Amino acid sequence: MKITKEEVLHVADLARLELDEESTNTFVGQLGTILEYMDTLNHVDTKEVEPTSHAIFLTNAFREDNPAGHLARDKALANAPEKEAGSFIVPKIVG
Repeated sequence: MKITKEEVLHVADLARLELDEESTNTFVGQLGTILEYMDTLNHVDTKEVEPTSHAIFLTNAFREDNPAGHLARDKALANAPEKEAGSFIVPKIVG
């Protein structure tokens, strides 16, 4: 399956992208290659393959949530650009 220059320009227009001639030709080639590969995948027999959300089995990669000590206030404020009475001073955002 090939994609035409007009189709690439149409999609670029929908996405509000301005493409020069060189970029358009590059995308025609790249998208054509992707569509040819997808067409190859459409011919693969997947009748016996169960649907999955991932190609491999995933497990939770997070560490255990173990309580630990906290950072002392003076150390937490040590690199603060502005501080007052043991607190950070930050710019006012909402007026």
